[in-house]
Amino acid sequence: MNNELQQTLSRGMVIPAHPLALNAQRKLDERRQRALTRYYLAAGVGGIAVGVHTTQFAIRDPKIGLLRPVLELAAAEVKKHSDSSLIMVAGICGPTKQAVAEATLARELGYDIGLVSLAALKDEPIEGLVQHCRAVAEVFPIMGFYLQPAVGGRVLPFEFWRQLAEIENLVAIKMAPFNRYQTLEVIRAVTESGRSGQIALYTGNDDNIIVDLLTPVTFTCNGHAITQRIVGGLLGHWAVWTKRAVEQHAAVTRGGSDIQKWLKLNAQVTDANAAFFDAANGFHGCIAGLHEVLRRQGLLEGRWCLDPKEDLSPGQMEAIDRVYAAYPHLNDDEFVRAHRDEWLR
Repeated sequence: MNNELQQTLSRGMVIPAHPLALNAQRKLDERRQRALTRYYLAAGVGGIAVGVHTTQFAIRDPKIGLLRPVLELAAAEVKKHSDSSLIMVAGICGPTKQAVAEATLARELGYDIGLVSLAALKDEPIEGLVQHCRAVAEVFPIMGFYLQPAVGGRVLPFEFWRQLAEIENLVAIKMAPFNRYQTLEVIRAVTESGRSGQIALYTGNDDNIIVDLLTPVTFTCNGHAITQRIVGGLLGHWAVWTKRAVEQHAAVTRGGSDIQKWLKLNAQVTDANAAFFDAANGFHGCIAGLHEVLRRQGLLEGRWCLDPKEDLSPGQMEAIDRVYAAYPHLNDDEFVRAHRDEWLR
């Protein structure tokens, strides 16, 4: 299974980070939660990530108790409406005991990979972080995760990524440090590990999505020049306007010599992301921003988050208005309009 999984991931795909659909009482709206999953499947994604930041980490709070229900809903929809090639990614959080329990649950529900967050181990030494990842990898395959410090991550040195790459059940890495130096360090670590053909590289750098997908990166290892590419993305940004993201990924994969076209598109996507993710306010409204786009499309009833304090920042609504008007070719509103009622049944 691992070889098949690795080959599928290495071909590259769009993996949206699945949001959480709530009603006005901030309770799970199962109908709209299912509709979101159906939207992503219809858009042509290669995988779905559930229980990650965009799904809201608070679903793990025992008082809320939504981790299992949300994982189950997505798994059921994928089983019903997709073929077996779609990759199911579960977010794995917390200290080792919690992370192993979450991985065990996800595996039982049919998930293929665990995206391992290290946010709960900020003071753990490198050896401890690697052992944590090994423990989860004993349950099922894992995807490493470089999360930017601005939203709870930590700077992870080359040595960590080099040791992580030696874990046989590591099948991919999502790089989201929003930092070119650190992104390249991860790629170099994979190269020097000798596993460049076995560990798929995925972008989470919302500030540089198209260029990440476009750029070949070459390092020399044992006298041999080895070129790797970031083959896909696991992104909260791709939770909205997903049909266009699938088309962009396919177009970048096909290649083409018009570099100016790609650079222009990269700037446009980054500008839209700045509005959705509330970059001007330290990403405070990042989840609410995605919810607002889905609300406008009629997929969500409102932009409610589990935390009542979590909403759009001042000026964010105007920023979303601006990018909607500036880049009409980036939205997939027409596609959603044509199928929304079907997804909401």
